[in-house]
Amino acid sequence: MPSETPAETTTRLRPVPARHPGRTAAAIGCVVLGLGLIGGAVTGSWLTGDSSADPASGAGYAPLRTLWHSTPVDTFFPRTLKGDGAGPGGADRTWTRVAVAPESTCARALDPLLLKTLRPVGCERVLRATYVDATQSTVTTVGLVFTEGEPSGMKALDTRFTGEKLTERTDLMPRTYPVKGTVAAGFGDGQRASWTVNVLTEAPVVVYAVSGFADARRVPDPQPVAKATADGAKTAAAQAGLGHDAKGIADRVERGLRTSVSTATEPPR
Repeated sequence: MPSETPAETTTRLRPVPARHPGRTAAAIGCVVLGLGLIGGAVTGSWLTGDSSADPASGAGYAPLRTLWHSTPVDTFFPRTLKGDGAGPGGADRTWTRVAVAPESTCARALDPLLLKTLRPVGCERVLRATYVDATQSTVTTVGLVFTEGEPSGMKALDTRFTGEKLTERTDLMPRTYPVKGTVAAGFGDGQRASWTVNVLTEAPVVVYAVSGFADARRVPDPQPVAKATADGAKTAAAQAGLGHDAKGIADRVERGLRTSVSTATEPPR
């Protein structure tokens, strides 16, 4: 940067007219109120899923890297999830947690092809839990994949999943988490009926859910959530509301994650 010239260093400041105390206070109040409204709008839109209001985009995901081992399991996976209006035809649903898997390496928890697809952002840890619906007839595994990516990488991955419709590929279906001695004991790969995968851009996380029947029946025609919840869908998955289960559980776990991320990125007061 060029050094200052003598003229620049000796120029006298112009006197500033005295401000009226009342006007000064009012101005300060307006500024504070304006900042509060802006901050509230950003936080609100981010919590509802508007990634353009991403609070982590400037500083990267540093405050979020430790969430997977510093957050209580009941925060990520509540014992009960309420799905008001989340079932077929707007019916209410309730899901109860069957079990939480021990924290897993990515290679153990994810299908090799899905893991390969996530390779551009890396994979740090996978957290999983399995839920059963109120009728004990359907089971759903929900997972949080914590990646090593930065905001630009997660946005690129989200663009790819959306543009190439990777969420509709059956060879990229997430794995289930069967639990011995429970209604989910027979919930294996052949029982997968509907699934969803959502790449977040506000955090280095991929959220997924996969559902099936609790009686361990095999499903020959699994459908992604978008098709299983479409009007007129007639597959077994659609008729049983398994698409709604996968979507409803994934949505609610994702909301809880967003709240945790908001807390982690909230500036100290």
